[in-house]
Order: sequence, then structure tokens, then C-alpha cells
Amino acid sequence: MTETVTGNDRPGRPTLGVGMVGYAFMGAVHSQAWRTAGAFFDLPCAPAMTALCGRDQAAVTAAAAKMGWASVETDWKQLVTRDDIQLVDVCTPGDSHAEIAIAALEAGKHVLCEKPLANTVAEAESMVEAAVAAEARGVRSMVAFNYRRVPAVALARRLVADGRIGTVRHVRAQYLQDWIVDPEFPLVWRLRKEKAGSGALGDIGAHIIDLAQYVAGSTITGVSGLLDTFVRERPLPEASSGLAASGGSGTGEVTVDDAALFLARFGSGALGSFEATRFATGRKNAMRLEVNGSEGSLAFDFESMNELSFYDGHEDPDTAGFRRILVTEPTHPYADAWWPPGHGLGYEHTFTHEVVDLVTAIGTDQAPRPSFADGLQVQQVLAAVERSADGGSGWEQVAG
Repeated sequence: MTETVTGNDRPGRPTLGVGMVGYAFMGAVHSQAWRTAGAFFDLPCAPAMTALCGRDQAAVTAAAAKMGWASVETDWKQLVTRDDIQLVDVCTPGDSHAEIAIAALEAGKHVLCEKPLANTVAEAESMVEAAVAAEARGVRSMVAFNYRRVPAVALARRLVADGRIGTVRHVRAQYLQDWIVDPEFPLVWRLRKEKAGSGALGDIGAHIIDLAQYVAGSTITGVSGLLDTFVRERPLPEASSGLAASGGSGTGEVTVDDAALFLARFGSGALGSFEATRFATGRKNAMRLEVNGSEGSLAFDFESMNELSFYDGHEDPDTAGFRRILVTEPTHPYADAWWPPGHGLGYEHTFTHEVVDLVTAIGTDQAPRPSFADGLQVQQVLAAVERSADGGSGWEQVAG
């Protein structure tokens, strides 16, 4: 880390040069996080948006100017060798996560990698191996499960850890979207297995797997699942890169799942049910989690992301019921850095919190979570669901 600091940075605080690969949806929200984190949180080092990387020179230059990056690269291999970059943020499709992250770690760069960690268990295992070797040299890595950083979710985890709902018995998790209900929606990269690894299962199912395990404080050990693809042919994108021989005309095969359902057992003995779909008509980003314990329950819905429902089983039955907690008090996770009580946060704040936790871990020489090993464990659950679905919904043990 270099010692140059300017503007509103605290004097003497080291600068953490950040290079990001990818500048689409995830790149935009990650950029917002890097711009914001140091302005609201007292960080041990100052993130500097040093370089943005993308293959199209004109497009990446425009994105860098819009999102606040100081320079651009068109080859990620050049990015990871730059002396002014200490951290590489990987926001690309899953098929390139392993190659970029491993190269960055081997070059001595800290790494933040979008979820799911990889497209296969084998790739994730190689990433964990590189992360373990890098950690021995003081190089840190983290997988970007941003929903852990919703204040209400972090509060739910705290309540479970404090024993407020007793022994966890049931976990119910849903992630419902409708963005590909229209059969004329084009065959984007997220619908191609060679790019995305899987469909709703890996893209949004990975989120609720991580979320459920995080809040419950236990990992999934076995699953039984179903996968289905409702629209198997879609129009090729007009400007796709190599999908069609002439101008993107015609259709192509959807090679991932549209919907995933599975049952699960946790190491603690709790039972779980999971649903991830892009075909829940009318649902835009409905991520829900309910945890039932021997002494109480918790429920969270991302469409009301500043709220947590809590049931205390010790209350008088005459007045007992689910209590609405508005998670905006300064005593709540992350909330004291933001607005007065009652002034809610949004989706983008989860990524800011993610950056804050990572930079704090790096600056204080701590291991950030979720680690690449945590990402591998989620990948192993995804693989077990796929094996179960391929084999006719039989029970599959989760490797590891």
C-alpha cells in the first residue's frame, strides 16, 4: 500500500488501490460501493478507484468516466500486474472467475469475487487452494454475498447467535423473479451454461443458500432437488458476440435451469426448503427467509428490506404475535454510519457494507467472511442439487 492521501482522507491512512474487471450491472453497484464506503465509514485504509478493465476500449473508457475510475485496461492480465493496484474486484461472468482470481492472488493482490464463486466445484476448489496459499502471505480474499450485509439480515443472525429463538428447527428460503417470463427475452449470457454455470439455481439460489446458512449458523449437509427449464429456445441477442453467424438472427438453446426447488437438512438437524425461480410472474426481487426455532421465529423479506419480523415464544399468549422491527437504529448493524432512525437504506448499501467489511479486514489483518472456502461450500450445495435433479430427485449428500 502506498502512503499518498488527498482530499477528505484521514492523514497518514494508507491507500488501497482497487482494480475492477467488468462494468455491467455488478460493476456499477460495486463502483457505487467503492465511491461511497470511505465517505461514511471510518476505514483503516482509503480505497482508490485506480483502474477499470473491459475488453472494449471505447465502452470501458466511457464506463470509467461515468463511474469514477481513474484509468482503464483492456486486458485483465495487465491489470493484475500493476504496482498501483493492491486489490482486484472480479465482476465478470462465472466462467472467468477462477482464472482472474487465481492470477490476482498469485500476483499478491487481495481479491473480491462476485458470487457464485465459480461455475464448478473443481474451479472453486482451485480458487480456495490459491486463497489459502495467498493468506499465508497476508493476501486476503472474499466472495461477494452482499445480502449478508442487509442490516436486518445481520440483526437476524445476531438474534439467532444470541439464542433468542432457541434451537433452529426450520428454514424457509425463496428468491422469486420474473425477468425472463417473456419467451421473447433474448438468450443472454446468464442463460448459457458455459458462461453462467447454472441458471436460477446458481444465480439467485446461491444467495439464499448462503443467507440461510449464515442466519441459521449451520451448513447444509444433504439435499433433494428439482430443476426445470420452461422456455428452451430464445432469440439470439442482436449484438451478441459470436452467438449467431449473421447479425444475431435466429434462436438458440437455453442450457440452464429456469427454476430450482429443493429440500435440505442442516448439520444442526434443522430442515430447510428452498425455491429459486425467474418465472414468478409479478415478483421482481422477492427474496424471503423465515427461521423457526424452539423459542421463537424470524422472518425477512427483501422487498421490505429495512424490516425484520420477530416472534418471541416467551411472551404472554394473549398478546403474543410477530413484532415488526424497523432496523434503522444506531445500535443495529451498519446503521450508525448512515441516516437518523426511520430513514431506510437501499440495495446499493449492501455492497457498501461489503466493501467496508473487506477493507476493514485487510487493514486490520483479519480474515474476511464469507471466505472462498464459504463460497466453495455453497458451490458444493449447488452441485448436490444438480446431481439430485439429474438422478430423479434422490437424496444427495453435500461434499466437504
